[in-house]
Amino acid sequence: MMIIKILGSGCKNCVALKENTEAALKETGIKAEIVKVTDFKDIMAYGVMTTPALVIDEKVVSFGKILKPKEIVKILENLR
Repeated sequence: MMIIKILGSGCKNCVALKENTEAALKETGIKAEIVKVTDFKDIMAYGVMTTPALVIDEKVVSFGKILKPKEIVKILENLR
């Protein structure tokens, strides 16, 4: 199963990215576990300086912006 991590402090942007990710998963029918990573040391381990960030199967695919569900769907389809 795919593991998707939302990196961020839990701010409204991070919440929005999580919701958009859930919408993209629903649209594609892909099963994935969504994990919220809020510990700053863990976030820094990914080399991310700007949150929110989206990590899919340990690969940073986006940071510093809130992706729309359609943008996330494109990323998910490219990773298949």
